[in-house]
Amino acid sequence: MKFHALMREFCVGKPIISKWRNQCRRTNYSTYLWFLLKFSIVVLILLHHLFFSMDAPTSSHHHSKKKIRSLVGESSSQDSCLGRYIYIHDLPKRFNQDLLTNCQILTRPTDKTSMCVYVQNSGIGPQIQNSDTSDIWNSNWFSTNQFILEVIFHNRMKKYKCLTNDSIVASAIFVPYYAGLDLRHYLWGFNASMRVSSGFDLINWLKQRPQWKSMSGKDHFLVSGRIARDFRRKSDIKSEWGSNFRFLPDCKNMSMLTIESGPWENEIAVPYPTSFHPSTGDQVLQWQNLMRTQNRSYLFSFAGGSRNRQKKSTRNEIIRHCQASKLCKLLDCNSVGHKCDDPFNLMNLFGRSIFCLQPPGDSLTRKSTFDSILAGCIPVFFHPGSAYTQYLWHLPNNYTKYSVYISAKGLRSGKARIDETLLQVSKDDELSMREEVIRLIPRIIYADGRSRLESTEDDAFDLAIKGVLKRIETLRGCGI
Repeated sequence: MKFHALMREFCVGKPIISKWRNQCRRTNYSTYLWFLLKFSIVVLILLHHLFFSMDAPTSSHHHSKKKIRSLVGESSSQDSCLGRYIYIHDLPKRFNQDLLTNCQILTRPTDKTSMCVYVQNSGIGPQIQNSDTSDIWNSNWFSTNQFILEVIFHNRMKKYKCLTNDSIVASAIFVPYYAGLDLRHYLWGFNASMRVSSGFDLINWLKQRPQWKSMSGKDHFLVSGRIARDFRRKSDIKSEWGSNFRFLPDCKNMSMLTIESGPWENEIAVPYPTSFHPSTGDQVLQWQNLMRTQNRSYLFSFAGGSRNRQKKSTRNEIIRHCQASKLCKLLDCNSVGHKCDDPFNLMNLFGRSIFCLQPPGDSLTRKSTFDSILAGCIPVFFHPGSAYTQYLWHLPNNYTKYSVYISAKGLRSGKARIDETLLQVSKDDELSMREEVIRLIPRIIYADGRSRLESTEDDAFDLAIKGVLKRIETLRGCGI
């Protein structure tokens, strides 16, 4: 293709259409400015590669010479990574690797298991072996900590096929800061300034990098294994929870993927990590088929503990309903000798249940939601913030396709009963919802980061990356 024709095709495109909230309406002026910016970027890329390509790394699938060919003399469609390149900041080790090396500092005296156990195998933890189970259990199941997503995500990013060492062609920039683990280190026994000290240093480090200047960090994203609320401490009162990392100047510009989002548009919820980490697409299909054949003898079940300190606790009401019904199976996680941390025990319970109750706990969301989906058990929610307003990139917008909603207020007032509500679900609707839940399984799991999951289905990591790229492209198109 002639260069001038390629430039015309590249620069004269349709406006980006996004479903992201509060999408800007571009004026003619901003549209022309954006086209001019794209033209300038192409020229800079050409100049950069023509003069410096001899020094570029030769790692597989990085842009280098292939990128030049896609811009001059060949169709750009031949570069499958165009628009998907991601640059990873090479942070000082104190922001990530040192936390793993010194993992003993992350373990609290009350923890049953050292955090050093969970950092094994690229963050998915030690493999679980059970002589009483089939091969599909023994080869794909790990003791995964629910708050270690940032390590899992970073290791998946290292194998992302569209990495680039040249930030000028990157569509997004990843910041591999282990924000949740860093906060865990200082969460108990330290003052507010200590809890945010690493975050403060991180922002200053980023602002000195040339990559930050192009969009003031709005093309940057990071991942946290804790809920967003933990990083929005509003005062320096010693008793207040968390840190004020997200309130730091410039930190708000970055997008943060987190297991539970807040009201900010640049905080996006992604699934909690489960204990199932397959390495092939066939293993996922095998597990899905196994869940379709389960004998589900319980109408509904609940795995969790009461919240006696919380007034009008939905959990306490749910436990009372479960104990009063012959159709419910309760796994009390406050009882002595409980096995709520045992993935096999949870899968055995949820795999024998038609519906799984998912009330709020210490926060609105629960890892148990994804355990129940993994077991083919239809989740029952009591608050919209437990799933419907959270995992917009991973779960269907039409929540009635895969779940049941019962008003917590109606439950506490006695106007709603769990067993009566669930018995009213027709058999056809039950089968349809369960099939939808089983279909969602690939979307809510994180594949084994030590290998690439060769599958036609995107996993939770893939969907998160697609969402990030789309979001940042929208911001860039809006001139933000």
